[in-house]
Amino acid sequence: MTERVLRMGMVGGGQGAFIGDIHRLAARLDGRIELVCGAFSRDPYNSRATGLKLGLDPSRCYLDYHEMMRAEAALPEDKRMDFVAIVTPNHVHFPVAKAALEAGFHVLSDKPATLNLEEARELAKIVETHDTLAYGLTHTYLGYPMVSAARSIVAEGGIGKVRKVFVEYIQGWLAEPLDNKQADWRTDPSRSGISGCMGDIGTHAHNLAEFVTGKIMTHVAADLSIFVDGRRLDDDGSALFRMQDGVKGVLSASQVCVGNENSLSIRVYGETGGLEWHQEEPNTLIRTYLDRPTEILRAAQGYLPDEVAAGFRTPPGHPEGYIEAFANIYLEFAHALQTQGGVKSGMDAALRGMAFVEALVESSHNQSAWTEIRP
Repeated sequence: MTERVLRMGMVGGGQGAFIGDIHRLAARLDGRIELVCGAFSRDPYNSRATGLKLGLDPSRCYLDYHEMMRAEAALPEDKRMDFVAIVTPNHVHFPVAKAALEAGFHVLSDKPATLNLEEARELAKIVETHDTLAYGLTHTYLGYPMVSAARSIVAEGGIGKVRKVFVEYIQGWLAEPLDNKQADWRTDPSRSGISGCMGDIGTHAHNLAEFVTGKIMTHVAADLSIFVDGRRLDDDGSALFRMQDGVKGVLSASQVCVGNENSLSIRVYGETGGLEWHQEEPNTLIRTYLDRPTEILRAAQGYLPDEVAAGFRTPPGHPEGYIEAFANIYLEFAHALQTQGGVKSGMDAALRGMAFVEALVESSHNQSAWTEIRP
């Protein structure tokens, strides 16, 4: 593809949905992507009203994603969407991705990739069959440049051989029963999957640990809990974990810690140093040494590697955050589609994420026994 503006379709994200607006803001931030069509809701009125409010052609505000795939595939190549963004609850991710790939469209999906590991394995086969198409997964927090800086330092041996990882994702918004759209589907096994808190945010912690260290998580010993009466899925959990090359760690996730907002953080320790990053202060990376004072690395500074600095849009001291990180995910995906040989698959991370969730649940049901993660 030439360096043109890519045409995006969207499934989900209708009026009343939180994440749809986030995706749309992020996709258009750099002027590389435009939204041209969508099937935004199971409610036909909501879907059409959302599309019209966004200024879309009424004929491309579809009633469902099946109609959208058929109609878009029938359009001339220079008019149809290039890829579809999937921003629905978990149980719809797989059928939409399958339909899009089989209709010839690239896919960028919210995480987790599917409702369960069985679906993820089936999706992996579909992605492999359609090997000219890209499949990406929006693990948002990998879009923060200082996370990439941490990964770069580890990869270059900057903290020596990695020994220990502490990663946690702590929220408080489900500390009591809630009756709203976001809480409803996230606590429903038929739409969320076999895990609540760990499936929703624990997977981000898992993904972050693997990304920064460059190591694959292999085993977990987990303890999942339900603290709110009547809830059907875990709202809190902790796990010891093992990674490749003898790395060991602790992962915690909770949605019942009163007063916490979106506290994702990671600490990585090696033989000669350590790194610490917090999502709520994303433009700072703390680096420690055995024999030198602690360093505070800051965003957009000239001492950062070029590939890290490329993720920033403003000068030092101008805060960049969640939307910009999300936009970097979209920018990377757009670059992959437009670079010859640059189409990449996010299926490896998708499979590991689903296998991680299943291993957690299995371990917790088996008195926290060590359990292998088996993608």
